[in-house]
Amino acid sequence: MRPSGRAPDQLRPVTLETRVNRYAEGSCLIGFGHTRVLVTASVEDSLPPWLRGKGQGWVTAEYGMLPRATHTRGRREAAAGKQSGRTQEIQRLIGRSLRAVVDLKALGERQVLIDCDVVQADGGTRTAAITGAWVALKMATDHLVAEEVLKQSPVIDQVAAVSCGIFEGHSVLDLDYEEDSNAEADSNFVLTAQGGIVEIQATGEKRGFARTEFDQLFNLAQSGCAELFRLQRQAVEA
Repeated sequence: MRPSGRAPDQLRPVTLETRVNRYAEGSCLIGFGHTRVLVTASVEDSLPPWLRGKGQGWVTAEYGMLPRATHTRGRREAAAGKQSGRTQEIQRLIGRSLRAVVDLKALGERQVLIDCDVVQADGGTRTAAITGAWVALKMATDHLVAEEVLKQSPVIDQVAAVSCGIFEGHSVLDLDYEEDSNAEADSNFVLTAQGGIVEIQATGEKRGFARTEFDQLFNLAQSGCAELFRLQRQAVEA
């Protein structure tokens, strides 16, 4: 039995609240159980210098945790004067995940900046951030279409992410903190609605794991993402 009482293939309750920021072109407060991430998407006409004049846009992301997102207060990284390696890795992952489903030429010479702020962490902050970021991005590009800045949305597919792991010998979907901190193996899957794999991060924490176990984790991730895709569509259409 999982500590939460969930079935092995059961997601935590997922919520996607949109338009939570009146200024951003797209915004979403996503919840994976007790994990909460506020995501905003901001459109700017400026581009990084290395992209100027190339006839395409850019999507990038920043990620951070609020000081009391965890059990004890953490120091703001701005106060420390530098980002941790973990923060840099996660925000690069979010950016890669979103660019995988965007036609950058159709976006034109502008960029969308995604800000992901973890309000409360209980495992799976990066997967929640990616899933919520797609919603905010889609809303921002739909805004550009509605304002006749773009003829059509450059978002060509959905992307979502979910964690899976081996906990007490069983393959389970969407680990919370208690499971993640005691997992024998854990993984993060970033998948597209059309069946593409954007990224897989898989680690044996306490032991190596077999190919058959990996296949079980992958199957769980596919079923979990299918539900996340449905919830994403429901959120942007509301």
